[in-house]
Amino acid sequence: MENNPDHIAYITKLLETKSSAKQKTYRHLLDAFSVLRSESGRITAELASRAQSTDPEVTIEFKEIGPHEFHVKLAGDLLIFVLHTNIVTFDDQHFAMQDPYIRENECNRYFGQIMIYNFMADSLKFNRVNDPGYLLARLMINHENRFFVEGEGPLAYLFNRISEGPLTPVFLNGLVKMALAIAIENDLMAPPYPQVKFITLYQKMEHTPDLGGGQKIGFRMKHQDKSG
Repeated sequence: MENNPDHIAYITKLLETKSSAKQKTYRHLLDAFSVLRSESGRITAELASRAQSTDPEVTIEFKEIGPHEFHVKLAGDLLIFVLHTNIVTFDDQHFAMQDPYIRENECNRYFGQIMIYNFMADSLKFNRVNDPGYLLARLMINHENRFFVEGEGPLAYLFNRISEGPLTPVFLNGLVKMALAIAIENDLMAPPYPQVKFITLYQKMEHTPDLGGGQKIGFRMKHQDKSG
């Protein structure tokens, strides 16, 4: 911080650099989310027209929830896309912060985030509020519209460095398709019998997942690894 009695010059500099970069980041984030929404709707419609399942329960649906959220349902899977309105950064140990690009300009380190969660569709259908959902991917975008992705499956390594160029609609189309494929590929795994051998009356009345609901095989969380 500059040695200025009222700090006006320092605050002005922050407004012109850091705050301005965050506003640009947010505008890029809104644009990306708009493209994700339109591409998800288009892909969902194409899948619905091409899928030839004879089972009426294998439904494919796109639903807008609000300006910062929409859902894609594929049979038993529900993907929830959420735009977070806050701009964030990472600690210096995060892999993205090790990129030379970050050191070129302090403003490069601030990112907006779009999260893609995977829930079981029945969790929302039956209001099973204790059912787990999993963060399948998060897309991070900065003030220059450069990005990286953290996620499951191929998303864990294909885009885990800051891009050389700006985000494109072609990439966002591919991200939607990849996320949908990963969600479907990961099956439910029943919990071990001892875990569901005993239940409380409250659990029975509330239809919680302790009655035997599955968990996604491909989404084993870190705290589960530690407890096992």
